[in-house]
Amino acid sequence: MTCASLESAMLRWVHAPNKGMRRIAILMFNDCSLQGAGVVAEVFQAANELASSGPSGCSYDVCFLSADGGMVTSSAALRVWTDGLDARHYSGFDALYVAGGKGAIAAARDERLIAWLRRVRHNTGMIRPIAEGRALLDAAYLPDANGAYALRDESAKTPRQSEQNADTGDRLESMRSALGMIKRDLGAAAARTVAERLLADSCSNLAPLLSEDGALTPGDKVRAAARWLQENCQQSISIADAAQFAAMSERNFLRRFKMEMGITPSSFLLH
Repeated sequence: MTCASLESAMLRWVHAPNKGMRRIAILMFNDCSLQGAGVVAEVFQAANELASSGPSGCSYDVCFLSADGGMVTSSAALRVWTDGLDARHYSGFDALYVAGGKGAIAAARDERLIAWLRRVRHNTGMIRPIAEGRALLDAAYLPDANGAYALRDESAKTPRQSEQNADTGDRLESMRSALGMIKRDLGAAAARTVAERLLADSCSNLAPLLSEDGALTPGDKVRAAARWLQENCQQSISIADAAQFAAMSERNFLRRFKMEMGITPSSFLLH
């Protein structure tokens, strides 16, 4: 994601018609990370742009919230305008994301945030933490009633691996949940289009996000990998890299690529 697209996603309210509107909230705080929150906002913004050109009446109203409202300063020293917490939100949301970042520990001690989370959880369809945002949900004692919030077992990993994988894994899970909502509302084709649009903006980890539930066929994965090869042919890349991008074994990727493209990946890369 470019700095410009991140800033656009974070600073823009997405106002939508009441018909078929889904309410999405991203809870933020000082020293939060913009990475995961920005990507989630961009996913729903891309879906809105797609829906506006089609027959679907469903759209997404995304708001950024904080305890006091006003400007929140992120860990990257970027400032984001947020709405305050008030009674308007007690009706809940279709999805609520809690930002990560080093400020999550301090936010987890804010009784206003904890009380608000406990209040809105009963009317909120899904609550997702982004990386360190789990600390705030832990403090609010939010159970894993519907699978939306679950901690991973990191005991088998080194501290460095745990820190890196928790950040990347939770951000990808947040994106997966956003794409899953878009798939339910607008269809699998729309979810794939949104993922591919973000992929074109250098969000390379989005390619396999829909693969677990069958939204991406092997052919879809191969074509996405072919585009990735074409976009990155000036760099030092290998067929193993392309297979990993497509979430396939190298052997299966070679076979599927030849079937789909009529040429081997090596020959395609050379061309």
